Amino acid sequence: MSTTAPNPLLSPALLAQLERMELVSRKIFRGRMKGERRSRRKGQSVEFADFRNYVAGDDLRFIDWNLYARLDKLFLKLFLEEEDLHFYALIDASMSMDFGEPSKLHYAKQIAASLGFIGLCRADRVKVEVLGAGRAQPGPILRGRSSLYRMLDYLEKVGPGANVSLSEGVKDFCLRNSGKGIIVLLSDLMDKSGYEPALRYLMAQQMDVYVIQVLCPDEVEPDVKGDLRLIDCEDSDIAEITVSRPLLDRYQRTLAAFIDGARDYCTRRGMSYLMANTETPVEQLVSNYLRKRGLVR
Repeated sequence: MSTTAPNPLLSPALLAQLERMELVSRKIFRGRMKGERRSRRKGQSVEFADFRNYVAGDDLRFIDWNLYARLDKLFLKLFLEEEDLHFYALIDASMSMDFGEPSKLHYAKQIAASLGFIGLCRADRVKVEVLGAGRAQPGPILRGRSSLYRMLDYLEKVGPGANVSLSEGVKDFCLRNSGKGIIVLLSDLMDKSGYEPALRYLMAQQMDVYVIQVLCPDEVEPDVKGDLRLIDCEDSDIAEITVSRPLLDRYQRTLAAFIDGARDYCTRRGMSYLMANTETPVEQLVSNYLRKRGLVR
């Protein structure tokens, strides 16, 4: 459990780095409002894109009459359309996330704040929410730089203890949020009922899904030995063990298989997966690893 005062979610240096980035979707979604990003769809704006032949029923206002005078043929002018992107960050705040220095929950909130700020800088529609807290305390819908402090205020109040299963939390989120866009799930994926049902709910939404599995160094490379009495922080299940080198080796193999299984499950279903160690600076995670995954540029 975290005992020291956590670092601020967004440092001034990180903010300066983030405002030069933008979120990228691998899919085309129709936004609710015009924003600051270039759409691959053609629409109405002031920036010319291309011509195409006129087809009966097209809007006569977009016919290029100068071209008609020269060629005696009707052509329609096409323009680049600007649209907003819907971005959702869904945070697992179960008790298992309150582990490590900094805690996995704090690290997840830093990632959510970083990606949310990138979206706010590009006038995207941003929503940050906690698994299981949606109906009682739904996350605010944010847009524009001025919403940064509302987002940070919401995240600062998020604490551990929302011990809802991944599948129940994600299902509730999907039922209340039908808009298309990018969704980033931030979780350690440590659920006794499995992470697969939750990811199937996200996949059914036809969103651009990113799964970031947050783990801490004490989980990746545990430094323990001797006789221990382990108590599950979520259901109080008790296990008494004697830590030995063979047991640690077995643990490492089990963890590696768990991570590989989650990565393979996501990859086979068109979702992007990333294992994030809390010892990796958030600046490096966003600018390097998430850029390679295609989430930001």
